Amino acid sequence: MGIKTFNPVTPGMRGRAGYSFEELTTDKPYRKLLVSLPKHGGRNNMGRISVRHHGGGHKRQYRIIDFRRNKLEVTGVIETIEYDPNRTPRIALVKYQDGDRRYILAPLGIKVGDPVISTAGEAEILPGNTLLIKNIPVGTNIHNVEMSMGRGGQIARTAGAYATLMAKENEYALLKMPSGELRKIHINCRATIGQLGNVERANIKIGKAGRNRWLGWRPHVRGTVMNPIDHPHGGGEGKTKGGRNPVTPWGKPTKGYKTRRNKRTTKFIVKRRG
Repeated sequence: MGIKTFNPVTPGMRGRAGYSFEELTTDKPYRKLLVSLPKHGGRNNMGRISVRHHGGGHKRQYRIIDFRRNKLEVTGVIETIEYDPNRTPRIALVKYQDGDRRYILAPLGIKVGDPVISTAGEAEILPGNTLLIKNIPVGTNIHNVEMSMGRGGQIARTAGAYATLMAKENEYALLKMPSGELRKIHINCRATIGQLGNVERANIKIGKAGRNRWLGWRPHVRGTVMNPIDHPHGGGEGKTKGGRNPVTPWGKPTKGYKTRRNKRTTKFIVKRRG
């Protein structure tokens, strides 16, 4: 897995860095695990923009990923390592002994031919194996961690991400999240061993605006350069300050303003991020 640089033959190539894709083993996805992914351009069912800066981009097909890892006690073998346009890590196609195939998130260091298993009991602590947190040794790096039993992995699913199992006490384990937050997770939740791959994504340089358009991102414009009708920071003669604390286009404070209101799960947070 590596990063490729380019000769500056055009302004957009100067400073640009992209993937070499050397870790991929095929460019054809498994068709039975593909579904169509229609574009919405950030519009809701009334055709009005509900998510700004979305639209365009290359056509994609969605890969069905097994976040639950609920095929238990059946050993599988990594068949391919593939690119997924819908997420930052690579994905791996697993072929199980009964012939079933599923996509999983590809951990760092996993290769074609490596065995993986999901189990409710004991298993080797190897990348790609999924166990209950109570059966994972303290100090292990894990990803695709469930927040509630049977719901499927929700924590640490981006490229290079991992959470660290810090301690286990009674019914709960203490996890250090990628954000630095310390959080309690039930020991009967599942997690997958290892750090996710594609760590070099942090070194990607987009190089030009058009490359973001290929990814489906439309231009993002600062509020200070808008008119007063468009943003609270807009208007004024020449280059001006906002005239008020930084806010969203709808007047909600930003930059440090706390928006968390979920008191139901506050008891699980031991230490907040930051």
